Amino acid sequence: MKAKMILEKDFQVGEVDKRIFGSFIEHLGRAVYGGIYEPGHPTADEDGFRQDVLELVKELQVPIVRYPGGNFLSGYNWEDGIGPREERPRRLELAWRTIETNEVGVNEFMDWTKKANAEAMMAVNLGTRGIDAARTLVEYCNHPSGTYWSDLRRSHGYEEPHKIKVWCLGNEMDGPWQIGHKTAHEYGRIALETAKVMKWVDPTIELVACGSSNSGMRTFPEWEATVLEHTYDYVDYISLHTYYGNPDNDTPNFLASSLDMDQFIKTVIATADYVKAKKRSNKTINLSFDEWNVWFHSHAQDRELEPWQVAPPQLEDVYTHEDALVVGTLLISLLKHCHRVKIACQAQLVNVIAPIMTENMGPAWKQTIYYPYLHASQFGRGTVLQPLIQSPKYDSKRFSDVPYLEAIAVKNDEDHVTIFAVNRSLDKQLELETDLRGFSDFVLLEHIVLEHTDCKATNTKEHPNNVVPHHNGKTAIVGNIARSILPALSWNVIRLKRK
Repeated sequence: MKAKMILEKDFQVGEVDKRIFGSFIEHLGRAVYGGIYEPGHPTADEDGFRQDVLELVKELQVPIVRYPGGNFLSGYNWEDGIGPREERPRRLELAWRTIETNEVGVNEFMDWTKKANAEAMMAVNLGTRGIDAARTLVEYCNHPSGTYWSDLRRSHGYEEPHKIKVWCLGNEMDGPWQIGHKTAHEYGRIALETAKVMKWVDPTIELVACGSSNSGMRTFPEWEATVLEHTYDYVDYISLHTYYGNPDNDTPNFLASSLDMDQFIKTVIATADYVKAKKRSNKTINLSFDEWNVWFHSHAQDRELEPWQVAPPQLEDVYTHEDALVVGTLLISLLKHCHRVKIACQAQLVNVIAPIMTENMGPAWKQTIYYPYLHASQFGRGTVLQPLIQSPKYDSKRFSDVPYLEAIAVKNDEDHVTIFAVNRSLDKQLELETDLRGFSDFVLLEHIVLEHTDCKATNTKEHPNNVVPHHNGKTAIVGNIARSILPALSWNVIRLKRK
């Protein structure tokens, strides 16, 4: 099979906001306890944080991490997680039916983000709480001093404010599973009034309103329209959440998942712009895709867990090679819409549907999905180019006209260009001809390939390097034409540089 792509440096989608490579830590399963935090672990630092995990997070260059949830958020009292640890309450955590010890709270999380070279994306509870708890949390975190809540933070050992910039107004409030579930009008009103007082406390913050929990919700996209009609003047982003899976073992259909993400993004953009037009506003609402990933492997296992444990192994998907390819196409989709998607969080970061896995008191290792995330974060920053692509296509159970080639290119700077490409074919290599007409005198820096003969291959504690990328990809450049061989079922990173 053959495909063709044309790149012209003046044909651009937009600049990449580095926060598009963000992630998510929720008080769920072993994401916190046994994930980022495990006092007594051989690598734990003086604050109890696992340094082996921190090193893997820093390698990913995660710019922002959403916290503390997630469904957990809608029953959370943030005050439970501050002050002396021995005085913090143990609570029934109703969203995931566990016991929350509150050993880690806002201050500990902020300590961890500094160690991880990341910013925090803090969320406020609009399920069981509301305006008052949100405004006091902003005051506690961001006000310098001289008030009850800011001085309380200082008494807890944090003299300087945390200066958290991005805040989420609740989580998935359209979902009947959510504690404090609301209609669009109910949520829109409370989100508006909460946003007002939060920005009165700190006018520099940015706010994310809850969009639909996924595009399959019965109220989508009416939910977005109603919520934004209430909140438009006070929020900066509307959120999107989606997860994909392959429970029917239909790999061609699964590999086409990014077509659904593309349509989801386009619909939310159109809805936000409808409200903009309706309000005669000059302001543009951007998108925060603050939950996305593959999630389906652990469903049966999770149903068998006994309730009311502390940090049980929940949502611990073990990812396959084909999962990594889907994650790669989803990253490409986010980059294709970087002009409006400014924040995105792969959910989650450690143990819970995550690129990083750990064993309690044992090792940490990289799942298959770690690698496309790593490459996109490392090499996907800059200006996204608008490619012209010709590719053979196929039809799947759900999707028609699925291109075998999914690709995007990023101009990292004047001297470097990176092409990300997935070959969806199960059994055929794809010959890709890239016309670099806008980039004269460029040569190959490297061609990284993630491939495997078994699309169900995984990385485990016993075999952590079963699915890993190699640097022996085949690309040759003659003049302004790059010719690449993309193996069947492969993720490719083709890096070019000026001579």
